[in-house]
Order: sequence, then structure tokens, then C-alpha cells
Amino acid sequence: MEGAPEWFSGNDVQKYLTYEDLIPIIEGALASFSQGHAGGVLQPVRMSMGIEEHKGVFLVMPAYSSKDNALATKLVSLYPENSAVGLPSHMGVIVLFDPVHGAPKAMMDAEVITGMRTAAASAVATKYLAPENSKILTVIGAGVQAITHIQAIRQVCKFEEVRIWSRTFSKAQKVADEFGCVACKTIEEAVKDADVITTVTMSKTPVLNAEWVRDGAHVNCVGACVKDWQELDPALMKKADVYADTKEAALKESGDIIMSGVEVLCEIGELVLGTKKADRNATTVFKSMGMAIEDVVSAKLVYDKKHGSSSSQ
Repeated sequence: MEGAPEWFSGNDVQKYLTYEDLIPIIEGALASFSQGHAGGVLQPVRMSMGIEEHKGVFLVMPAYSSKDNALATKLVSLYPENSAVGLPSHMGVIVLFDPVHGAPKAMMDAEVITGMRTAAASAVATKYLAPENSKILTVIGAGVQAITHIQAIRQVCKFEEVRIWSRTFSKAQKVADEFGCVACKTIEEAVKDADVITTVTMSKTPVLNAEWVRDGAHVNCVGACVKDWQELDPALMKKADVYADTKEAALKESGDIIMSGVEVLCEIGELVLGTKKADRNATTVFKSMGMAIEDVVSAKLVYDKKHGSSSSQ
């Protein structure tokens, strides 16, 4: 192998990645994934290993897209208690390979890509599921994912008001001041009459009660990515039409789906393709699992923007 893979720091990634470019790329990747073999995506369900001694989880997430000529894997850790020592809850790297010969050509800090591609997927879901003329967005949580979701979802809906809640009010207020939102002291206050609600917490038990959510609202459920964690009241899951980025992973890994016993109507990619249609007057939930193909196309986009589109040849 000639030379070491090129390194992209978080700052490097941020320089090249914008939601204007990323959201359509993620929308296309969701569609390709849901096409099955015809979509040219190879993506096994991610491998998860619990590091119980240190209350962490280690994940391996490989994928390949023939349409994008892109091959990569993400190695990422999830340590929910890291905030107590001033570290992010998610840390990792994405390794981008030459799909023709298999040589690793770049390594990228995964934090920025993970935050932005997750929010971009929620933005795509919101585009297809949110009520028409949505006016109020509520974000539950005040970490990195809260910020990326405010930024991304504003790209697809023109909200009159954005609200934010956190267990630590000062954190919510800080985000609110920076991004032009309203900080709320209770979740019930934050979600009252909201059209779109996004939960981005590290909670293991439900934080959003069914009775607080107006009929016809759309919920992006982003946290609770393991089978015994929940963010949403099971009663809310049962009254909603439930969608996912990947049905297979959601049925195996999502505590909100497994513990409430609900079915997934279809994947967001099927809505993008037009093979399925959503009832936008119904209460809807998008269960975001986060997919390796989202990391792959995001990393490819960063690499191509630095080196030019000829890198795909």
C-alpha cells in the first residue's frame, strides 16, 4: 500500500460538509437502500459489543454503494456517561476505502459526520411525514444532535418557532440563545401544539408522554438505539404510524419498537421512491437507527469535495 490514508479532522470535515449538499445525498442513499439489490447497497446490520465494565458500547458499521462507488466502515463508541468527564458520548472514525482495489484512502473523525448525517436523515423523514405548513418544532435534548437537528430540519420546513428542552435548563438556554430558539422548563410546555418533535436524548426510559403530543404531529425518535432503551411512551408508539430508516435493524435493535410491540409500516426510502405513501394527517414516528450507508456517502462527499468528483472514478 502506497502511503498512509489521508486524515480528515473534525474541522476538515466541517469545512466541506453542508446540509445543502448532504440532505439530497442522504435522501438518495435512503432510497437506494430501500430498493434492495437493485439499489446497489450492501449493508449488514451493525455489530454491537457491550463494554459493560465501563458502561459503553462499541459498534462496527460497514457498507458499500455501487451507485456511489463508495466503500467505508465506521468504528464508533457510545459511552452515555461521558458528559460527566467532558467528553462526547459518541466518538469514532470512518475509514474510506478504494472500492476497486480495497486500499484504505482516508480516515475521518466521525463526530461531525455522525451528527450531520443523522440530522439529515431526520430532515428527509420530516420532509415526507410532517404536517403540511408545520409551524412549531420542538427538540428534546441539548447536545450535539440537538444542534444538528435544529440546523437540518430548518432546511426542509420554515418554522415560526423552535423550542428546546433539556434536563439542565442552562444547556437549553445556551442552545436557544445561539440558534434563535425558545428554552422551555418542562417537556409538556415544550411540545404543546408542536407540529414536529425531535427526541435526541440519552434516556433509557420514556421522556415523551403520549398525552402531550397533539394528534397529527410528527416525531423523530433519534435516541434509544439499543433494544432495552426507550424515549417514547409506548402509548404514543401504538397510536402512531411508525417508519424507520432500516426496518430490519429497527425490529432487532430499537427498544421503542420492541418494547411497545408495534410494526414498522415502511422505510423512509420507500416514501422517497414513491412505492409507499404516508398519511400526513396521522400521528407519525420516524425511528432513526442510523445506517452505515449514511456514513459512507457522507464520507465520500467530503473526500470528493476536497479532491474533486474525479475521485469517484
